Amino acid sequence: MVKTPVFELKNAGFLVLAALSVSVAAASLRYALPEPPGAPVDVLANAHAIPFLAVHALFGAAALGIGPFQFWTRLRQIRRRLHMGLGVVYAACCVIAGTAGVILAFGNTHGPIAAAGFGLLGAAWLVTTAMAVQAVARGRYHVHRRWMIRSFALTFSAVTLRLQLAVVGLADLPFSSSYIAISFACWVPNLMAAELWIALTARQNQPASRKGA
Repeated sequence: MVKTPVFELKNAGFLVLAALSVSVAAASLRYALPEPPGAPVDVLANAHAIPFLAVHALFGAAALGIGPFQFWTRLRQIRRRLHMGLGVVYAACCVIAGTAGVILAFGNTHGPIAAAGFGLLGAAWLVTTAMAVQAVARGRYHVHRRWMIRSFALTFSAVTLRLQLAVVGLADLPFSSSYIAISFACWVPNLMAAELWIALTARQNQPASRKGA
């Protein structure tokens, strides 16, 4: 197979996506510990931190670590059963972490706007994952793929949130107001990017989807 620039770009994008996801997933596991080292005080002060912070961190990290590999074409083609098994684990982790995330949203220490932002993120995460599961159960593989892209875009908000918090720290911006903005900024652009990607690749993927790929 001739490796075109687009092919190379997709491979590079996958590697970056996977590296960021796995790195953040590993770092997030510390929140599953009774006393997370280096955890921000605001996070630990959440009214529902016990036990939902550990639940959200553990299952969210698992979903984030698995997610990128579900889009690895070679895995789907050669190890279809593994792809399906990981998909079941991914979906279950999203449901558990998303439910815990909604609960945590309303225990945050930055007010109702942040609660709305993170609460809507959790709800959207649950809905997109449920739609992906429903689609694959009905054999609608192209629809399943689209909902999985949306689901993982929301899973990836764990990465964008940390990148945005890093920018806030480096720029020495007011944390509270920045955090409120990030409650929406960490996931809304992700979802918009997912919709753009779905639109751009719709024609390319349609023939394969009709074959049940």
